[in-house]
Amino acid sequence: MSKRMAMVFLCVTVALGVVSTAAAQDRASEAEWEVPRTPDGRPDLQGIWTNQSMTPTQRRGDQGPVYTPEEVAEIERGYADREASAAQASDPNRPPPEPKNTISVADSYNDVYFQRGNGVAVVYGEPRTSLITFPSNGRIPPRTPEARARRAESREARGQFGQYDHPELRPLAERCLTSYGSPAGPPMLPTGLYNSNYIIVQTPDHVLIMTEMVHDARIIRIGDGPKLPPHIRPWMGDSWGHWEGDVLVVETTNIHPLQPYSSAEMKVTERFSRMREDAVLYEFMVDDPSTYAEPWGGQIPMTTMPDQMYEYACQEGNYALSAVLSGARYQERMEAEEANDSRRD
Repeated sequence: MSKRMAMVFLCVTVALGVVSTAAAQDRASEAEWEVPRTPDGRPDLQGIWTNQSMTPTQRRGDQGPVYTPEEVAEIERGYADREASAAQASDPNRPPPEPKNTISVADSYNDVYFQRGNGVAVVYGEPRTSLITFPSNGRIPPRTPEARARRAESREARGQFGQYDHPELRPLAERCLTSYGSPAGPPMLPTGLYNSNYIIVQTPDHVLIMTEMVHDARIIRIGDGPKLPPHIRPWMGDSWGHWEGDVLVVETTNIHPLQPYSSAEMKVTERFSRMREDAVLYEFMVDDPSTYAEPWGGQIPMTTMPDQMYEYACQEGNYALSAVLSGARYQERMEAEEANDSRRD
């Protein structure tokens, strides 16, 4: 591990403070559990996992890093109440919704399709208030002046077009190219809505992580082979892994410039370790001095998912994008005809 990364992870430990008695007991019970291993002796990370939880990615307000038991009970009780309410039968005589200029995901789906997680994220017995653990405020650091200038330049370039002028102007997920948010990563962050599920397949020289959302498949090579040249930047970057004891450490560069949190200089370091029989601990650090004022990262538990993971076909984008663009052309024709009619009058 590099000195920079070692110092960052040390700061994480200090920021989290002294582990509670419950957490210490949790660690003790986990110490008695034996890590499952592959035929080549490495920890077995394979399985179907989910990282969805009720813990937000960034910490809200002036909270500390850990929820109290009372706060956990209130959050999870509120979730259960909302679930029960949303499961009630719809009124067949209800009026249509009011027309709006923008439509959210919640307007398009019944609540049965959401999968937000039914508990807060717990790491070593601590119910976390955010998935980000450093900086100490649990939030993504401010962007650098250079990053703000890049964003302004991008907005100015896009501003000369209407949002439906070209397919390239539509979101990547709508075009079925990548996921909403960053579930496939790196870093691998839950969507907050649904499909934050993963299949991990492992061999001595490769680890494959298939994300349910948009069926993104990320292949991590184990070893120290030749890296990709700087101008080749796959969607999820160039990932290489190595083992540090029982921890799989993955370093990724060359991430595609259109991916979230990305720049040409960004490097993401991830650590995968078996935390217990039903969980993998996922740790990550984003180091991008041209974009963020300081490195940032966190810890996310990935727990076993007992259900089967089906193909995410992304048919909405495959079929709907042409309809979106043709609808925009229809509106333009209607506006042009109205303008011609008004000139005749």
